[in-house]
Amino acid sequence: MNENRNLVLAIVLSAAVLFGWEYFVGMPQMKAERTQHSEQIKTPEAAPAAPEVGGAVSMMRAQALKAQGASVRIDTPTLDGSIRLAGARFNNLKLKKYHETIDPKSAEITLFAPEGTQYPYFAYSGWLAKPGSHVAVPGDDTPWKVVLGSVLSPGHPVTLEWNNDHGLDFTRTISVDDQYMFAISDSVKNTGAGKVTLFPFASVVRKGVPKTQHYWVLHEGFVGVAGGSAKYTKYDALKPGEAPQSFDSTGGWLGITDKYWMAAAIPDQNAKFSGEYRVSGEKGNETYLSDYRLDAVTVAPGAAKTVTSRLFAGAKVVAIIRGYEQKYGIEQFDLAIDWGWFFFITKPIFWLLDLFYKYIGNFGVAILLLTVSIKILFFPLANTSYKSMSRMKKLQPEMERIKQRFTEDKVRQQQEMMQLYQREKINPVSGCLPMLLQIPVFFSLYKVLFVTIEMRQAPFFGWIHDLSAPDPTSIINLFGLLPFHPPSFIPAFLSIGIWPVLMGITQWLQTKMNPAPADPVQARMFAYMPLIFTFMLATFPAGLVIYWTWNNLLSVTQQYVIMRRQGVQVHLFENLKPPAFLKRLTADE
Repeated sequence: MNENRNLVLAIVLSAAVLFGWEYFVGMPQMKAERTQHSEQIKTPEAAPAAPEVGGAVSMMRAQALKAQGASVRIDTPTLDGSIRLAGARFNNLKLKKYHETIDPKSAEITLFAPEGTQYPYFAYSGWLAKPGSHVAVPGDDTPWKVVLGSVLSPGHPVTLEWNNDHGLDFTRTISVDDQYMFAISDSVKNTGAGKVTLFPFASVVRKGVPKTQHYWVLHEGFVGVAGGSAKYTKYDALKPGEAPQSFDSTGGWLGITDKYWMAAAIPDQNAKFSGEYRVSGEKGNETYLSDYRLDAVTVAPGAAKTVTSRLFAGAKVVAIIRGYEQKYGIEQFDLAIDWGWFFFITKPIFWLLDLFYKYIGNFGVAILLLTVSIKILFFPLANTSYKSMSRMKKLQPEMERIKQRFTEDKVRQQQEMMQLYQREKINPVSGCLPMLLQIPVFFSLYKVLFVTIEMRQAPFFGWIHDLSAPDPTSIINLFGLLPFHPPSFIPAFLSIGIWPVLMGITQWLQTKMNPAPADPVQARMFAYMPLIFTFMLATFPAGLVIYWTWNNLLSVTQQYVIMRRQGVQVHLFENLKPPAFLKRLTADE
């Protein structure tokens, strides 16, 4: 029958999308995260910092910092680290509020790392001389002198000075707020006899990419906004020796982003700049540079010029990012967060989750309330769909008579079925629509759980301590009753947790709301789908599995109420018996 083929096709396509997503995206990501998480739990005191994950560092961080010489300490409610005085480089920064694991005693997340570690990561800014002018400007080894302040903290800026001994006095004042934004005021005073032309610049540099990066579903690498549009370029899109990716703009920003953390250089939003993404070094030893250069600044004898820029270095908290966008007029700064192709769904989903969280204080409960909200939004469509399914159930005796009457004439059988649907005003595929419409919502919620730092290590109740990670329990050790952890060689999708099992049960109940289809192929597909989805969702974030489970329960309740109101008998308990084809298989054995 055509309606059976349509239904089977819809289910197969939906499963194919979910299977493909799981195989190529979900499983590799979650397996890597679980492996890293388990390693950190085993040796939390030895867990390396974020930019240094993936092997032993070439030099201990403390030794590297000691070898670099004098520095100015950074101490804020959210950051601690230092600025190297040689070159005034931001090369040591940790995030106080974020840790490697859910253990609050585990290592703080490291953003910037100095030379001498495995993955140096830093930012700096200054002046470039006009080509061929031979004007001495501050460089990477310039010995800046502290003239004001000793520790950089909110309300306590630090001022540095350097004189080139050829008529130019350079002054740099650095301030920081109580979150993740630095303000850098660069002044140059010309005490010489001739005018000088200089170009202000800023750069974010990363040497090598940590092994725990590279998520297909998430953008990591070069990031920025120029010319009114986002500039996303992955690490492997540029190779050493290739021409840089360049762009010109008035206003905007650029930098390098990780999943949850970012460093971005932000010029005056009214200034014109030329930006570049480029890669230097050689294959296997790449250096990634994201930088901009402003238009020329001419300083006459006896005059001085000042240029102010900003540096964001920290966690991509949505409220903080949007706050900076509004406060400083930073163009499209919220594009630092990879909202994905379904941004028109992911943004509202996050907004609603965050709104619920502010009142409830638990993102897991917020997901439950979000599910209810989505059900209310889709209620008219689901209501129509379930009514149509109820009418189809009433017509099953008539449909069976048509099948028996025209068993040998499939064309006539199809014509009679279509006439029956038209008379009764039934859409045979309407039952698939709610499930198909859930797919974009499902992926969008997955994206929100995966990319927003607010979901990172957000607890629910019981054993769920991180909604963005898979359910940590496992059927292999009887959900923790047996005193061992599943071996690492066991595929992640086989280590099914409690919530995936609950999800499978609720989906199984949902399939039992109607008698098993007469078509054996369709019956097999419906019988196995809950089991297939249980294995598939085993590696998905726990928050997503909780959403799916709760959504199934609401759907079962809604369908039950509608079917009873339509006068249709609900065969839920009768249908809990094994399908006929399974009975035959058991009998054959």
